[in-house]
Amino acid sequence: MISQHLTNKLNQGLEALPLNISEFQKTQILNYLTLLVTWNQVYNLTAVRDLEQMISKHVLDCLAVLPYVCGTRILDVGTGAGLPGLLLAIVRPLWQCVLLDSNAKKIRFVQQAIIELKIQNALAVRSRIEKFNPSQEKIDEKFDTIISRAYSDIYCFYQQTLPFCATGGCILAMKGIYPATEITQMADLPISMENFSLQIPQLQAQRHLIVIRC
Repeated sequence: MISQHLTNKLNQGLEALPLNISEFQKTQILNYLTLLVTWNQVYNLTAVRDLEQMISKHVLDCLAVLPYVCGTRILDVGTGAGLPGLLLAIVRPLWQCVLLDSNAKKIRFVQQAIIELKIQNALAVRSRIEKFNPSQEKIDEKFDTIISRAYSDIYCFYQQTLPFCATGGCILAMKGIYPATEITQMADLPISMENFSLQIPQLQAQRHLIVIRC
């Protein structure tokens, strides 16, 4: 049972972003967190175990990237428990989101969440990015946005995902503290890259988003 306190906390965070979504979408988000807490007790899907902390560290953290997403075809690489891909699918039902992870238990959770929450625009795929074959999943077009919270190295993320990025699309690397060393390693590449410092409501921690244009 979701408390009024948690509902208020979510509403306040969304207002601060700012992001206006429907009551149904808010309910989907809270039900997703409840499901995540339940599965987390057995499968250890995320280090964040407290529902209230999940609102800031997962929900608001992920939704803060919305203004930087290109187009409507999204690939979330190393999605884990569905972050950020599942949340993006919930708040943007016209987008098509593919959530990729090599971990079987995490993909099982994401698949179950998609079923229980009746999310029509998300597809969970168990695969490493190196072995990902979109045609096997009946995906004919490249992705407008490729995003990840999972990579520790931006250069590796860029190299492994560039073949799947559409012309005019973007690659988004979600980071905590400013990744100075990783950015320096990208300096010699002929790419357009920007860094944005994100302010996450209810979270006193650094967040950066590296945007690479394809």
